[in-house]
Amino acid sequence: MALYVDADACPVKEECERVATRHKLDMFVVSNGGLRPSRNPLVQNVIVAEGADEADKWIAERCGPGDVVVTGDIPLAAKCIEAGAQVMRHNGDAFTGANIGQQLAMRDLMADLRAANPLGSQGGGPPFSKADRSRFLNALETAIRKAATN
Repeated sequence: MALYVDADACPVKEECERVATRHKLDMFVVSNGGLRPSRNPLVQNVIVAEGADEADKWIAERCGPGDVVVTGDIPLAAKCIEAGAQVMRHNGDAFTGANIGQQLAMRDLMADLRAANPLGSQGGGPPFSKADRSRFLNALETAIRKAATN
């Protein structure tokens, strides 16, 4: 059992480390670099080659039943679900076999809409709040307990 974090744009790395430490789980923080390594012996910083999907490939090739993956990347989530892992977004929302098809379709639709907008995007979503962190911590705890029973 391990915790994999798609770390390049992850706002909850510290929360993941706290929970992994409490459960004595190996945690893999996977990125293209530029992150400060943790001194925690349970946390392994994995720096992959430059490239848009290299971190995703690394995680997808290694995760499986009993593992938990934290990512905002929907195609990566689909691969991890297929491998049998529990997968969740940074806000605590779970990716599941029941919702991943819809998530992929919505992602593709939004990409098409953005491409068709000649004025470009008008900014991102709302800032990450304390409530988001709390919801994530609760969801991560639940996912780890569920993964431990698999």
